[in-house]
Amino acid sequence: MTGKDRAEKSAAALWAGDQASQWFGMALDHVDEGRATVSMAIQPHHCNGHGTCHGGVIFALADSAFAFACNSRNQVTVAQHNAVTYLRPGQAGDVLTATAQEVALQGRSGIYDVTVTNQDGQTVAEFRGGSRTLRGQLFKED
Repeated sequence: MTGKDRAEKSAAALWAGDQASQWFGMALDHVDEGRATVSMAIQPHHCNGHGTCHGGVIFALADSAFAFACNSRNQVTVAQHNAVTYLRPGQAGDVLTATAQEVALQGRSGIYDVTVTNQDGQTVAEFRGGSRTLRGQLFKED
């Protein structure tokens, strides 16, 4: 099985149980070993009292891309710590895309950077996530 095949099968298994990402209205656009792209259209119910996309929604989008990237090797992996920097607001009607890329993987710990952009390619947020691999797999592998 190639790394991309494993990543796609891992993503399908993870997505099947990921009610949160689905509830938000996210779409899994791309996955490969150590990488993932997730997008969502910002709806009025995603906006805060300032009329802009709630920071927690942007964080959730980045966190989901991070999750698919760090689980791409068919090993159960969770967040150990995360940080986000917001650079511009998202607006209702925007399509935000979170692109996650593995920066380092050593033993059971990984570091992933996620860039969130809008439909015009403008950076909305930068997210860095630290992962920790646990026991178990997302699907049974021979």
